[in-house]
Amino acid sequence: MIPAQEALARLKEGNRRFVVGERRLDTGQSHAERAAAARNPAPFAIVLGCSDARVPAEVVFDQGLGDLFVIRVAGNIVSPSQVGSVEFAAQRFGTQLVVVLGHTQCGAILATLEAVRHQADHPENVLTIVERIRPSVQTLLELRPRASEDELVHHAVRANVRASVDHLRHGSALLETLIRKGSLSIVGAEYSLETGQVEFFQT
Repeated sequence: MIPAQEALARLKEGNRRFVVGERRLDTGQSHAERAAAARNPAPFAIVLGCSDARVPAEVVFDQGLGDLFVIRVAGNIVSPSQVGSVEFAAQRFGTQLVVVLGHTQCGAILATLEAVRHQADHPENVLTIVERIRPSVQTLLELRPRASEDELVHHAVRANVRASVDHLRHGSALLETLIRKGSLSIVGAEYSLETGQVEFFQT
């Protein structure tokens, strides 16, 4: 299996190609390549990202069928099903890198800000997402009372990514064991809708 650092380098290089318009997968994959991926799944990275239609992980990292194990949920939150999905891929495929991918202008972050500040009337199931993001947003509002809306959203996106990374690192006995053994790395990142660039950061 591909080590985490090599997997991270592949993602960075793929994103570089995407940004400059040199995507290697523009021509698609052959039938033989698709068949090989179907027979022997071996994703080199797990990506927990947002459901936002503007942030498809395979596209922004310029990867093909079978390369990534992608989990998408609004606000890239971590609930038991997301933890279980990461556990499944890490155990079944031996994938050593997990990336929690947030993005600029995240609608789930905006919905949470509305709920915290104005008691916005969101549907019950949307509130299950908002409530997972709320602690990060609430803390920011307390620490940055004079921050502009853009500043709040920027910092909230990153705080939410860090919270999800922390949950994955410390919310699963299996993942904790893999991390301790050095066979799993979990990192955070932010995708810019404006530039197409993914910034990886320490969480």
